[in-house]
Amino acid sequence: MPELVKLMREQIGPVAAFKQVAVVQRLPKTRSGKVLRGTMRKIADGEEYKAPATIDDPAILGEITGALNILGYPKSG
Repeated sequence: MPELVKLMREQIGPVAAFKQVAVVQRLPKTRSGKVLRGTMRKIADGEEYKAPATIDDPAILGEITGALNILGYPKSG
């Protein structure tokens, strides 16, 4: 995935710079189509979270957790 990081830095600039990428098959969304960014952030930070009642498929949160665990998230401080 280093090529993806390089492409982002070239196309968008340093404001979008990141060091790691986790590729997942799908993102957690509500039935209305909104991506659950806050929930994903809590998973990455190791914080407690509750799956919203409006989530389309709660199993996706486990997939996100697994992908982040491979990258070493949540980071222990």
